[in-house]
Amino acid sequence: MASRHVIQEQNRGEAVGLGKQKNMAVAGQPKSRRALGDIGNLVTLRQLEGKPLPPAGRPVTRSFCAQLLANAQKDAADNKKKPMAVNVDNNKVVVPKKKVSVKPKPAPVPQNATVIEISPDTEELKKPGSSSASRNNKKPQSSLTSTLTARSKAACGLSYKPKPANIVDIDAVDVDNELAAVEYVEDIYKFYKLVENESKVHDYMHSQPEINDKMRAILIDWLIEVHNKFELTNETLYLTINIVDRFLASETVARRELQCVGMSAMLIASKYEEIWAPEVNDFVQISDRAYEHQHVLVMEKRILGRLEWNLTVPTPYVFLARFIKAAAAPPEETTNMEHMVYFYAELGMMNYETIRYCPSMIAAGAVHAARSTMNKVPVWHETLEMHTGFGEGQVVECSKMMVAFHRVAKDDEKRKVIYRKYSSGTRGAVALYPPAKSLLASTGSSC
Repeated sequence: MASRHVIQEQNRGEAVGLGKQKNMAVAGQPKSRRALGDIGNLVTLRQLEGKPLPPAGRPVTRSFCAQLLANAQKDAADNKKKPMAVNVDNNKVVVPKKKVSVKPKPAPVPQNATVIEISPDTEELKKPGSSSASRNNKKPQSSLTSTLTARSKAACGLSYKPKPANIVDIDAVDVDNELAAVEYVEDIYKFYKLVENESKVHDYMHSQPEINDKMRAILIDWLIEVHNKFELTNETLYLTINIVDRFLASETVARRELQCVGMSAMLIASKYEEIWAPEVNDFVQISDRAYEHQHVLVMEKRILGRLEWNLTVPTPYVFLARFIKAAAAPPEETTNMEHMVYFYAELGMMNYETIRYCPSMIAAGAVHAARSTMNKVPVWHETLEMHTGFGEGQVVECSKMMVAFHRVAKDDEKRKVIYRKYSSGTRGAVALYPPAKSLLASTGSSC
């Protein structure tokens, strides 16, 4: 350890001594930059073709010279030319300059001439002096998906057919709304029409020994009241009723379990549709603790297992949203028309007789009944026929049934939730409208 300390002190002293000698030499002699040439890390530069070399910005060392050569050769390889020669002499580097091609300026356009802008598919004439405001008025371009779809249809021989002049374009107001999916909405509803029969419920009441259609109506009426108290979305209500019917059509249920089926179905629908779904304890309390927490969870698992977790199905609500838009009511009457359509749709779903109709037919019948009750002329026009896919003769039977339900709703003491719900001013008091006499005249008393 002592010897190491002595060696460090000696080395430190030598370093200090060298520093003193260097300082002394600098102080006693004039400054000379020629001494840098004796280091041996510089190369001699030669002139190129007798031209003087430009001054170098830094000393050209061997590594710097090699870097210049590599860059020059790389540029030559990129341009598919021979490697450029680089002359190095007297601390200066000469690199041959590249020839710069100058593009000719375009000839001036006459003042009255028209400019033609050619795109890959179209040619468009533009007049001079067009302002930026005219560009903003252009229609938005179609997406790549819609373009490819149109070309695919053309290749298959499915030519585009323009809509007749008497059919209203119900999507024109939503062209700039990306959430409306205007380019795909018609294909979406064509798909709904194709698959709605796959989840359609058949007549199942004869296979239920302990429940009947009146018990089901009381359950649906109570579920609508629960839905209203929890302030859930319409999608949740329609999916709840769909789950109840599909489960009852596939499994026998005891009378004491019927309310639990409704609660668990709404719990499942809320988890599927809502942002903030009600908790299990909320359903237990609203049922006056007729069931325990565990009963609801067991029934939920039982329903999901029976339905094989298939919850993505077209309910009447998805068709109502489209058909109401196709009804094209005046702006001042749109809100009341919507309430009236939903009133008839909920009346129809509460009554078991409409189980034989597909979801799109229930939605179309509700729209026809609402327009008849509000005395709209014509009741069924070509725009509705095109978007619903039904003629007036096809929907009138379902419409008459809903109007008949409206006529007796006021006197039904056990199922008055829907009537009270749509008798309030917040929903336009549409339930207080007199039922359509034109449809009641041809309806039998049995309805």
